[in-house]
Amino acid sequence: MKKKMIAGSKLWSIAMITALVTACSAPAATNTTANAATTTTTGTTKTVSVSEQTSVKFADLVSLDADDTNVSWTEADSTIIKLNGTTAAVTGSGAKVANGTITISEAGTYVLSGELTDGQIVVNVADKGVVHLVLNGAKINDNDSAGIYIQKAGKAVITLEKGTKNEVSDGKTYVYADDTTDEPDAAIFSKADLTFNGTGQLTVTGNYNEGITSKDDLKIISGTINVKAADDGIKGKDMVAIQAGTITIDAEGDGIKSTNDTDTSKGFVAIADGTFNIESGSDGIQAETALVTDGGTYNIVTAGGSANAPAKVEERPFGGGGGGFGGGTPPTDMGTPPTDMGTPPDGERPADMPDNAGGNAAAGTNNVAASSSANTATTETNADADTATTTTEEESISAKALKAGTDLTVNGGTYTIDSMDDSLHSNSNVTVNDGTFSLKSGDDGIHADQALTINGGDITIANSYEGLEGAIITLNDGNVDVTASDDGVNAAGGEETTTTATTETSQNTGTTGTTSTTDQTGTNAAQQNGGPGGMPGESSGNNELHINGGSLTVNAGGDGLDANGSIYMTGGTVIVNGPTDNGNGALDYDGTFEMSGGYLVAAGSSGMAQGTSDASTQNAIVMTFPSTQKAGTLVHVEDSEGNNILTFAPAKDYQSVVVSSPDLKADGSYVIYSGGTSTGTAVDGLYTDGTYSGGTKIVAFQSTSNVTWVNESGVTTAQSGMGGFGGGNGQGGFGGGRGRGQSGTTSDSTSTTDSAK
Repeated sequence: MKKKMIAGSKLWSIAMITALVTACSAPAATNTTANAATTTTTGTTKTVSVSEQTSVKFADLVSLDADDTNVSWTEADSTIIKLNGTTAAVTGSGAKVANGTITISEAGTYVLSGELTDGQIVVNVADKGVVHLVLNGAKINDNDSAGIYIQKAGKAVITLEKGTKNEVSDGKTYVYADDTTDEPDAAIFSKADLTFNGTGQLTVTGNYNEGITSKDDLKIISGTINVKAADDGIKGKDMVAIQAGTITIDAEGDGIKSTNDTDTSKGFVAIADGTFNIESGSDGIQAETALVTDGGTYNIVTAGGSANAPAKVEERPFGGGGGGFGGGTPPTDMGTPPTDMGTPPDGERPADMPDNAGGNAAAGTNNVAASSSANTATTETNADADTATTTTEEESISAKALKAGTDLTVNGGTYTIDSMDDSLHSNSNVTVNDGTFSLKSGDDGIHADQALTINGGDITIANSYEGLEGAIITLNDGNVDVTASDDGVNAAGGEETTTTATTETSQNTGTTGTTSTTDQTGTNAAQQNGGPGGMPGESSGNNELHINGGSLTVNAGGDGLDANGSIYMTGGTVIVNGPTDNGNGALDYDGTFEMSGGYLVAAGSSGMAQGTSDASTQNAIVMTFPSTQKAGTLVHVEDSEGNNILTFAPAKDYQSVVVSSPDLKADGSYVIYSGGTSTGTAVDGLYTDGTYSGGTKIVAFQSTSNVTWVNESGVTTAQSGMGGFGGGNGQGGFGGGRGRGQSGTTSDSTSTTDSAK
């Protein structure tokens, strides 16, 4: 469903994601590419397809040398620096003290201990050698600059000596040489490659801006590092590579980030292992290009968590075209819908229907007034491929937990995330190969602008606006449990409709209005793009949802499985507890739902009900009950020999149930019961064992095709056109309801009885 985010009087534009796709879609240059997607652009139409599914790991991106892992030193071979107040005593060569500043000018090993209350460690090695700093119980503070400042060196290695506690901090204000100087700006700041190792402890307090910053590579091999920062916690330009360690970050900005946006082979974050406790005001871990995690334990809270997410309002702009499909294009193949599925709300407008008579709702365009001509009006394609025009007053805060500019690859680890924004997000592709995830999101649980592929792992999305979202979504294996206030799984994006936008600015009002017209020939553009039931701008797209294995359980307030295109299921188990309102459906697709394997049960409201497609090679039953069934009321389907096809207790009220099983036959005889009990054990409401009894028979019937629509009267056949909220420009009259007509015929059926099983 189309969505907009409102925070106070500010419009949170979801066009920011779309803009990032075109700006940052090039993947990092590596030997392998995680779930690489090919993007082909012709005019304004963008097609996304999965070309390969491989795995990028830490070792593919990061190489460690002997200096990175060297923690050894001897007093005889080192320069000893003992800090004392605003000065220090130096034993050995390569370091000098003047006015509270200890300057290291030669490569070598320097061992620091004691306390520097107001001073600075400066590394300035002209020959680009390696400087090894050993923090051996050192406390360093500079009131108006960085505590440690690596100005020049081939590499700086900071070792946290075993069993020691060390601290580095800066002041809230910095004094620079002139107005053009803005470096350093972190408590530990390096213009050279910077590596941390050792098993000691380091506490960094960045009172001015950032905690730890490297303008080149930043590597953490080991150690316990605690960072508190006024802005970003740990930042590396070309890379942030973490092999192990325990890292705790409290940052007003991003927790961990890389920033190189000019070289696609750099700007990545790669993590092999470690424990991460991150509380950030913005993103938890953010990579300008690729983000790869092989393992580790992650506890991440962004911007106070999902409870702080801005309110989201689901738009339902009815109308667009006349009658039938609301003037739009119906799904190309969704099975034969029934004629008798209850009484539609004839002539009665839904309570939440916007009063927009005369508005161009059929074009799917929102005209948002700008407060001044200085504001930027942009035409956006949102996550559901709807075209809209909006005015952005300011860039919204990005508060995602794991965020990649290109590919996000998770190979393992344990993730406990509570994020105001998406929990996992990529401007390109997301691949989950393994891991355990407990996610709470104020927006999407897992979002990919292009391909989202799940090859394994246990994923629980306990709270989200939309659970899984991507242009192409593929579930190959793993266990996924999604709870979403809107769509549970949403295959959307990746396609842009050609539009012509005309912007008119009124000098009297200072507002900007935009009209978008789709280039169509011979037919009204609004009718071309109208969706089922008069929902505008929901024409069939090239987005795809593929389910090949694993298990997927969905509890959705909006659509359960939603594809702005087609759904393909070849294996696995899918359980959908869909919406209770008739403006959404347990299944919602624009193209086809081709079922060739696996097990599917989807329960929800009946107003927008869809089944699998006639093109499916595996059979299905679509049952609509005469009235809404209460949550937990069993629905049971068995064949003529008493074999169980389905015993299911939906988690919410329902009136429609779709079941597809390898055990269903195109010419089989079946009985549907309601209520009763089972002696088996339910997993997500589905009983696969035990004995069913005590239910009321609703209908007995003979299936007539690979998709059989049934109500209490038996098998139904009806017109293929789906009625709905059709009509004229903006808001139309009410048709026969999507998927449920006014009348129908029955064949080879037995009507409802009061007999109990």
